[in-house]
Amino acid sequence: MESTRQQKIARLLQKELSDVLQTEGGNIYGNAMVTVTRVEVSRDSSYAKVYLSIFAAKDKKAVFDAVAGKGKELRFKLGQRIKNQMRIIPELHWIYDDTLDYLENIENLLKK
Repeated sequence: MESTRQQKIARLLQKELSDVLQTEGGNIYGNAMVTVTRVEVSRDSSYAKVYLSIFAAKDKKAVFDAVAGKGKELRFKLGQRIKNQMRIIPELHWIYDDTLDYLENIENLLKK
């Protein structure tokens, strides 16, 4: 069960990471659309799991690997944005969120 503080930090990280990926994303992964679907923060706020959903990409794994490969740069840009709100910028661990792919697959099966 997440505390209120963890939820607030998670929302802040999700919003700011989304903005960073929107502005810097074209340089990292091209024309694909990457969405931060969820962020989970540890109790001490030193660790954050960032769930990414990827659309409009032929090779989703390559896009995910490109984003995860630039993780340190993205953390730095995140730190520049939230430096006045948090003392410690959490270590980011990227997780591919395939929930929407699963839903699309179910929808296609129901159409048949």
